Amino acid sequence: MARNASFNIERFFQALGDMTRLRLLNLMGEQEICVCYFTEILAQPQPKISRHLAYLRSAGVVAARREGRWMHYRIVMPPHVGATQILLQTLAWLKEDRVMQTDRARLTKACCSPAKFVALQGAPLPASIDPSTCSTSR
Repeated sequence: MARNASFNIERFFQALGDMTRLRLLNLMGEQEICVCYFTEILAQPQPKISRHLAYLRSAGVVAARREGRWMHYRIVMPPHVGATQILLQTLAWLKEDRVMQTDRARLTKACCSPAKFVALQGAPLPASIDPSTCSTSR
C-alpha cells in the first residue's frame, strides 16, 4: 500500500487524541457546520475552537470554507486508506458515547431554535438540518 508523502500519521493520531477535537468531529459528523455552533454547543471561546479546528485541518481530516463572515467546517477523509478506516471507526464509536450524544442533541436543539442563542442569530443552519423536522414547541 503506497503512503502519501504529505500525510503525517503522527499528526493524525495526535488530532484524535484530544477530547475537544473529538467533540468537534462528532458534531460535524456527515454535515458541514458553522464555527458559531461549535462555540455555543461546547461552551468554549471561539479562539480555542478555531485553534482545535486548525489542528484538525493540518492533520488532513477537516476542510473549511468561508461564506461571508461565516466559516464552515466539514470532515474529509485522509488520503491514507488506513487512516480513513481509523477515522470512520472513531466516528462510529463517538456516536455511542453519552457526552457525544448530548452534544448532538444540543446541536439539534440549537438548530431548531437559534433565536434562543444570541451567538447563533443569523447563523446558517448546518446543511443536513431540515427546519421542518423541528418540533413546533420552541
